[in-house]
Amino acid sequence: MDNIDYFNINKSLWNGKTAIHVKSDFYDVESFKKGKSSLNFIELEALGDVKGKSILHLQCHFGLDTLSWARLGANVTGVDFSDKAIDYARSLNSELGLNAKFILSNVYDLKNNLDEKFDIVFTSYGTIGRLPDLNRWADVVSHFLKPGGTFFMVEFHPVVCMLVNNYSEIKYSYFNSGMVKETNIGTYADWNSDFTHETCEWSHPLSDVITALMKKSLHIAEFKEYPFSCYKCFDNLEQGSDNLWRIKGMNEKIPVMYSIKAMKS
Repeated sequence: MDNIDYFNINKSLWNGKTAIHVKSDFYDVESFKKGKSSLNFIELEALGDVKGKSILHLQCHFGLDTLSWARLGANVTGVDFSDKAIDYARSLNSELGLNAKFILSNVYDLKNNLDEKFDIVFTSYGTIGRLPDLNRWADVVSHFLKPGGTFFMVEFHPVVCMLVNNYSEIKYSYFNSGMVKETNIGTYADWNSDFTHETCEWSHPLSDVITALMKKSLHIAEFKEYPFSCYKCFDNLEQGSDNLWRIKGMNEKIPVMYSIKAMKS
């Protein structure tokens, strides 16, 4: 692993993003407070009725999805390494009178900060690219799942993340060739922001993701790829009548997201 303090670089990044995101139209917190769910049909269909079930939400940001699961009757614990995000999530949970719990922790350190087993472990949309070691990640997933429990993830596809210049040029490797450290301006929730930040990321091919889970006694029950995004978070996207976002002119030729549902044996 590169000898760079990626943890604190990314923590600073997400603390800065949180301040912007909670005020952004992208997250639309005011509509959320009035009852709008932040969950998408993909995760809702995959997990079904969660009433009374325990859910561990890894890398929960400032908790909108965590709280949306709580509104559906689940007993949810959200985890994130950004203290600003967790502070806001706890405040929002209190304001809305919900029963979610939030833990400030790096995913890799979670065993030291939580002693509980869950029916479901959930993570979504822009998470594992911040983690260098998927074997350690999968170990955490398996550790916190009850026998017979369900793991579900939905994530942006590594293929679309390789491309730049309106998807005409391959810039990044599909495979994990080490940490990519960059300085960027703005955020997916507000591209016009002058927020300048460093970021450390890793590409994880699907074979690495699936193999890491299988090595930790997780049986892959379902794997799907999608030619669209649930969010306007990439360049040159257009929204269809189904409210999903597709790459203009691409005619759904490349995958944009994928999901994995796995069961612990």
